[in-house]
Amino acid sequence: MSTDQQKIVIVSYGLGNLGSIKNMLKKVGFPSVISGNPDDIAAADKVVLPGVGAFDNGMKHIVETGLLPVLNRKVLEEKTPLLGICLGMQLLAKKSDEGKRDGLGWIDAEVRKFDFADQPHLKIPHMGWNYVRKTGDLPLTENLDGKTRFYFVHSYHVVCRNTADIILTCDYGGEFTCAVQHDNIMGVQFHPEKSHRFGMQLLKNFAGMEVVCYR
Repeated sequence: MSTDQQKIVIVSYGLGNLGSIKNMLKKVGFPSVISGNPDDIAAADKVVLPGVGAFDNGMKHIVETGLLPVLNRKVLEEKTPLLGICLGMQLLAKKSDEGKRDGLGWIDAEVRKFDFADQPHLKIPHMGWNYVRKTGDLPLTENLDGKTRFYFVHSYHVVCRNTADIILTCDYGGEFTCAVQHDNIMGVQFHPEKSHRFGMQLLKNFAGMEVVCYR
């Protein structure tokens, strides 16, 4: 299937800046739909999982809206490309310092709170523009160079057990992981929908990649 015929679904489960993501995808030439209907998600060729707020609340909404079974099937069985954004990236992990619920567990990782006890000049949350560094050349990070920066708002960050899953890093009181990929499962801590041309490029990369273009 060509990318202009694909169906991109932005998952609606009560959390996230969905309209801005849809508008940004439209700007780069890829229409999408916002839906919390399991049938729409089941028919998707690519899935975007946004999210803002607390870890436990995010998992609670996914479970209570009945979306967990279809998401597991799409991602783990059908290998549908999925992009988690902000909280959506953190939910890919197994657990978080922020709560007690299990995460989706699709990435072998944990979510930890920033600890700047020895650097009191650094504020939490990490908020604003910051530069990122690629760990390799992948379809999701194509055409992102050393001058690429994204907009962040977060107090927690993902720590991967397998460093091969790390595709972008950022520095704030030390290096931390800001984007991950394991096969068809991708996530970014920053907000591409708020990151102007850099965010447009990343979303264009995701929307335009062939389904076999995994790490």
